[in-house]
Amino acid sequence: MFRTYLYLFLSFVFVSTYGQNIPDHVEPPSWWVGMKNPYLQILVHGTDIAKYQVVLTSHPGITLDSVSKTNNPNYLFLHLSVRSGTSPGNFYIDFSKDGKRFYRYVYELKKREKASALRDGFGPSDVIYLLMPDRFANGDPSNDEVKGMKEGLNRKAPYGRHGGDIQGIIDHLDYIKEMGFTGLWPTPVLENDQPEQSYHGYAITDFYRVDPRLGTNDLYRQLGHACKKNGIKLIMDMVFNHCGSVHWWMKDLPSSDWINEYPVYFITNHVHSVNMDPHASRADRIKLTKGWFVPTMPDLNQKNPFLANYLIQNSIWWIEFAGLQGIRMDTYPYPDKDFMARWTRRIREEYPHFMIVGEEWNTHPSFVSYWQKGQTNRDGYKPGLPSLMDFPLQQALSQSLTEKENWNSGWRKLYDVLARDFVYPSPENLVIFGDNHDMNRFFRQIHNDTAFFRLGMAFLLTTRGIPQIFYGTELLMSNKKDNDHGTIRSDFPGGWPGDTANAFTGENINPGIKRIQDEMKSLLNWRKNEPAVQSGRLIHFVPENGVYVYFRSTPEKTIMVLLNKNRETTHLNTGRFDEITGKYVYGVNIYDHKSYPLHPVLDVPPYTPLILELH
Repeated sequence: MFRTYLYLFLSFVFVSTYGQNIPDHVEPPSWWVGMKNPYLQILVHGTDIAKYQVVLTSHPGITLDSVSKTNNPNYLFLHLSVRSGTSPGNFYIDFSKDGKRFYRYVYELKKREKASALRDGFGPSDVIYLLMPDRFANGDPSNDEVKGMKEGLNRKAPYGRHGGDIQGIIDHLDYIKEMGFTGLWPTPVLENDQPEQSYHGYAITDFYRVDPRLGTNDLYRQLGHACKKNGIKLIMDMVFNHCGSVHWWMKDLPSSDWINEYPVYFITNHVHSVNMDPHASRADRIKLTKGWFVPTMPDLNQKNPFLANYLIQNSIWWIEFAGLQGIRMDTYPYPDKDFMARWTRRIREEYPHFMIVGEEWNTHPSFVSYWQKGQTNRDGYKPGLPSLMDFPLQQALSQSLTEKENWNSGWRKLYDVLARDFVYPSPENLVIFGDNHDMNRFFRQIHNDTAFFRLGMAFLLTTRGIPQIFYGTELLMSNKKDNDHGTIRSDFPGGWPGDTANAFTGENINPGIKRIQDEMKSLLNWRKNEPAVQSGRLIHFVPENGVYVYFRSTPEKTIMVLLNKNRETTHLNTGRFDEITGKYVYGVNIYDHKSYPLHPVLDVPPYTPLILELH
């Protein structure tokens, strides 16, 4: 009748003096002392649990302030205070009825890791590697099929589960490190027990459990420790707008308003701009925030105070448990925006240096900037989000490389989108990218042109912002059909026993692709140790004659970047750059270490990038 999970059992021990069944869920399953905010809400779910009285046994520093009930008698919400100075250890939660104790839990309060609150988040000095765990590497074939879960292994199906897992990531952290990546963003790893297309992870069915087909909670924590040991920052992909349609609470909702528009729902209009549109109708705003993303993803009502606290505490729990150094929040504009501001502020209250990046899929900088911390909005909305995905830059890069109209001035769109940086409080904190798991592969966007690819990667790794590279980009992975997510998220070669090609070792990799991979590795590792490109001032010049020129400068060093889209050598008169190059004589190309005289004319090779360290 009731069920529990091993990870819950390890977090607290049940003692029953009358042989009664325990509640199905107690969440969060544990907590930590020393939080700046002393409040702790505990959700308890079990048959008729609301009929019981709750008493906490004495533990210095902990009090049970109140107990809340909903219109569902199978839930209780316990409101506790864990005051400053409370010692770690266990305390009892007793459930009684008619003066008799029926249930007793031993709830664990853990000690925080040293300097946990001061952990650094990711930033402009990092380059993030985005991967999909199911498609990266299969490190543990024993969890390919898990008894009782709705979808099993089918590697031949583009939209099926292929068997990649957390152990596969751990096994190949050396590759990620050696390539030069310093941040790791796996798509969601939490349980996604949906009947089909469960591989992507965005329809979560348990917010406190890693999907058993990917591993365990403890294995995910091991990934966090292994990342830290290798100088890699682990970023967790979270989803608070919706859950999966077979989430355990969908069979027994905590309250009638836990889910928006349930059971008769409508689909969201996906028009993000109604959040900031001064003329938007109330009906359109409701349709965006209360509409379901798709029928298999029920829309969560963050205006419910119990759910709001549940989601905030869930983030904090995973940060502490796994040692996270960043969060990527999915579908940021869709939930209640006041809650999202509260959530970001609460996370940063506990972790002032922590980085959170939100997904606002909009190609207009003004719409993206609305959400960034420090922005002054006309409607009075005060955002707390430090970073966003820079979709305007992504679109401009793809278009600048491929548009044939005004071929020799095609860089102008890229120049203009950077010129709009004045709308952002912190443009250097935007995450920049050529592609991700939801769009055509970058190589397909640029018509499978290797020269365009080299230009694009040179730009992403030298301009302002925090670069993110999608797994397999370094191998020119592409997709034959537009927006075919199954092939966009293809398996990484070498991640499965029996793979003919192995990109981790270079075995049977096409020599041309291997050269690109090696060039990416060289460029990434150069960037890792180059403060001028990480945090230097960006000065760019209006593109002329098919060449885009910009500089990254610190007082100690200046880098000159030249992106030539012409099919012939361009003889560039450098006089217009004298405000920066005047004191320098030559530049050394980081690719081949060849020297280039800067005055009076610089010969830029055709169809290629130059990245020059000036001397």
